[in-house]
Amino acid sequence: MSKADQAIVLHNYFRSSAAYRVRIALNLKGLSFDYIPVHLTRDGGAQFSPSYRALNPQQLVPLLDDEGFQLSQSLAIIEYLDEKYPQTRLIPESVEGRARVRQIALAIACDIHPLQNLRVLKYLTGQLGLSEEAKADWVKHWLQLGLQALEADLARASSRGRFCYGDQPTLADCVLVPQMFSAARFGIDSTAFPTLRAIYEHCEAMPAFAAAHPAKQVDAE
Repeated sequence: MSKADQAIVLHNYFRSSAAYRVRIALNLKGLSFDYIPVHLTRDGGAQFSPSYRALNPQQLVPLLDDEGFQLSQSLAIIEYLDEKYPQTRLIPESVEGRARVRQIALAIACDIHPLQNLRVLKYLTGQLGLSEEAKADWVKHWLQLGLQALEADLARASSRGRFCYGDQPTLADCVLVPQMFSAARFGIDSTAFPTLRAIYEHCEAMPAFAAAHPAKQVDAE
């Protein structure tokens, strides 16, 4: 379907892990979308502007606008897309499969990612006065702890295939890939997580994942 047919708009930032997840999902489903950059650091952060706050009181990205229906929170957006546009399903049909995929996605989105979020890191060096070195130690500690647990879980999972669950990409992979990219940015050696690395590399070989990469976005720096 063409962009005109879909009229989907995504407010996002090229390096946001949450926005990255949604770009992957849209690409996997073959859905065209208008890309509206929201720069999170320039001029104090465009997410804090009155105009964007009126759209999303959380002052976060991404924000999806699908023909007037607006939705924030990346996992909610991806589930919405999966239900409204069921081609290339990202959530398995079985009860067990759905639960498993959500478990993996939530382990990253709720337990790992928030502790490296931009606003958290800015608070550490701002209000709490931590040094850049201490901030880096904070990030590496929580990333390694979370990824170690995820590696152990997926390494033993009988439901794992070429992807986090089976041999087709799911919501879990949409969330894993941005987290692995982010971990590399923070200096985490992925060789310590061979299962996660193998899944990540398999995903990155697919056009839908490659096109969603931060470096490929119009606002990339």
